[in-house]
Amino acid sequence: MRMHNPAHPGEVLREHIGEMPVSKLAAHLGVSRVTLSRLLNGNSGVSAEMALKLSEALGTSPELWLNMQTQFDLWQVSRHRRKRIAPLAAA
Repeated sequence: MRMHNPAHPGEVLREHIGEMPVSKLAAHLGVSRVTLSRLLNGNSGVSAEMALKLSEALGTSPELWLNMQTQFDLWQVSRHRRKRIAPLAAA
């Protein structure tokens, strides 16, 4: 079952880190401030590598971050009209 209008993982991360400066978390994760800022602002998604880094730094699982990203992506795509694909007939 898909969540209705799930939050972008960056939004969840922003709430989790609170008042921590972006540059401090970026340095801790070993990523650039720009990379982390793009994620926090919803302009990029969580990669498998970023999911591992976040899980290690925050004591979560990488699947948590990847599942949030997947749910967000599916919700975004499902909102747009597209041609439906017929089921594949068995050969």
